[in-house]
Amino acid sequence: MLRGTAVIRTLLVDDEPPARTAIRQLLAADPEIDVLGECDNGEDAVSTISKQHPDLVYLDVQMPELNGLQVVERIGVDHMPVAIFVTAYERYAVQAFEIHAADYLLKPVEARRFAEALKRAKSRIAGKDLNREVLRRLLDEVGRKHEQIAERLPIVRRGSVSFVNTVDIDWIEADGNYTRLHVGSREFEIRETLAGVARKLDPNLFVRIHRCTIVNIRSIREIHPWFRGHHVVLLTSGTELRMSRYQSEAARRLGIG
Repeated sequence: MLRGTAVIRTLLVDDEPPARTAIRQLLAADPEIDVLGECDNGEDAVSTISKQHPDLVYLDVQMPELNGLQVVERIGVDHMPVAIFVTAYERYAVQAFEIHAADYLLKPVEARRFAEALKRAKSRIAGKDLNREVLRRLLDEVGRKHEQIAERLPIVRRGSVSFVNTVDIDWIEADGNYTRLHVGSREFEIRETLAGVARKLDPNLFVRIHRCTIVNIRSIREIHPWFRGHHVVLLTSGTELRMSRYQSEAARRLGIG
């Protein structure tokens, strides 16, 4: 550290190692930043924040089991350090961050946007303006939306009910008023439209690539251009799916827009 330079003790929280590495690299040249550690899940984040009291936290919004907003709730708004949220959420959540003037970064993180958010965070730390009310409003709005996300979907067959974990679903296709879930080599049919199922899915994990198809991002192996702006999405199972050129949001999230 440079003599006389204030040290901002910083914690990185994200379940994806590449995301943590990218943020650490962007922070490396800043003499005011001291990265005290990294957490790959919300439970560890709560423990580390409570014990080490960092000045600044880069906090992934969506993580398994305990997400970023739940971390804030567990710590308590009045005890939460300055946070820069990192999100791959769909537009509704990004708008919520903007409306409530909360610092956020949209994945993949851009260097210019990163610098702007860090500059604002430093000002808040220096002025002791921790934006408690901003956090409360953000939890109210985005938190309500997250409560609608289903971790499991019920499968009714011959009068009995079983459940499929949504994170295990590779892709989903529409079949009239039914929806077919593809989980590895197994298929499950549920009596609900694709739009209805989509509203229950984690928007950070699933993306709609066609009017009849939703895919789990973690199940994608490769994406290849096809023709007239369309693409072929190849899954780790070997399944090939067609991606419509009209799905601009999907293209942006998958890095081909």
